[in-house]
Formats: sequence, C-alpha cells, structure tokens
Amino acid sequence: MSALFNFQSLLQVLLLLICTSTYIHSAVPALLDKNKNGLLGVFWKFARIGERMSPYISICCIIMAFSHLMS
Repeated sequence: MSALFNFQSLLQVLLLLICTSTYIHSAVPALLDKNKNGLLGVFWKFARIGERMSPYISICCIIMAFSHLMS
C-alpha cells in the first residue's frame, strides 16, 4: 500500500522529511536558503518547521517509533 493512502505512513514520511530537511539546513544552510521559492522551497519550509517546533517534532518521532514497535 502506498504511503499516500495509509495515514500513519503519510505522517511518518512527513516527519522524516522534516527531520532530514532540518539536518541538511543545519549542516549546509546555503543549500536550502537559496531555494526559498518554487518546488525546492518546500524543503526550506520543512526545515523551518523542524527548527521552530523541534520539541514537538521530537515527541512525534518518539510516539511514531513506539507505535511502529507495537504494531
């Protein structure tokens, strides 16, 4: 089943995109800062979400990890 049709998988993909974009932005900020608009601007926005909401994102990642272990 595709991640688009399974809500838990969709949330997991979004969390992974947010975490990956935040990590890339912290390692190489110029890579995402030059692409604030357009299609690649989505990754810059994910990085902003990850930076500003990092405690909530971390909690969501932990919850998703435990829910994945339980299923």
